[in-house]
Amino acid sequence: MMLSSSPTDAEPTPSPVPPGGVVPVTESSGSPFTKSADSSSTPTTTSFDLPKLRLQFHDLAHPGSSIFLTSVVPPQIFSAAVQNVLSHLYNAPGYPHLHPPPTRSVTLILRPMGGVAYTTGIDLDDDHKEIHLSLEYVAGINPAGRRTHEITGVLTHELVHCHQWNGQGAAPGGLIEGIADWVRLQCGLAPPHWKKERAAKWDAGYQHTAYFLEYLEGRFGKGTVRKLNEKLRAEKYEEKAFWTGTLGRPVEQLWEDYGKTLQAKGDSGAGPQDGKQTLDEATQT
Repeated sequence: MMLSSSPTDAEPTPSPVPPGGVVPVTESSGSPFTKSADSSSTPTTTSFDLPKLRLQFHDLAHPGSSIFLTSVVPPQIFSAAVQNVLSHLYNAPGYPHLHPPPTRSVTLILRPMGGVAYTTGIDLDDDHKEIHLSLEYVAGINPAGRRTHEITGVLTHELVHCHQWNGQGAAPGGLIEGIADWVRLQCGLAPPHWKKERAAKWDAGYQHTAYFLEYLEGRFGKGTVRKLNEKLRAEKYEEKAFWTGTLGRPVEQLWEDYGKTLQAKGDSGAGPQDGKQTLDEATQT
């Protein structure tokens, strides 16, 4: 069973989708990414079959609801974001063995809650996913000019969790989150506070691991992250076998090499040393 979750400070139990309370979102082929086409988003080269996409609001009177609806066009952002996620993880010419998970539907639920967002499978069938997005978070995005970019970035991150593998439940959470932010990074959707810096551990997650994966992609060639994701599908994660079997080196060595590269370029080669999240990371999905 594929685990796809992004923890928040207080992660409530997902509520069931009530009959009649869901608005289906249909595929919009060739549509712009948002109301204003974002040229930084990566165009897809292969058309993937989309899961059924749904949208649900728990409080239309909440300020975050109107901000969401005036910042993005849901059918367009959903279909384009899913295609981008699948393209980055599974579009590899000459590698027909790459297999996306059998995700059948994704329901975006906007509701009052703490944190930013998280993704979960429903109890009866993990092939159906729910993304819960905080209306308070949407309402608090500043400046207003960043709303479209930030909402698109958060949803792209969460949609990766709907379509990635996790080493049969054994992969580190930091690697799972890092892959999600790596895709967000490739789509040109990084928030302004992200920085290349080496945290205490390679699997610190989020942008720390995302930039590490970007380094590996540049060092070992395009498609490296796809290979890692595919290996997470094919076998249970075991650190030494996973990294040496895929890239020929232990991850600790790769992490040290990455740190040396950052120092050589004048970027920060050190980050939080206690393994805890920074304040910025606490607002991540």
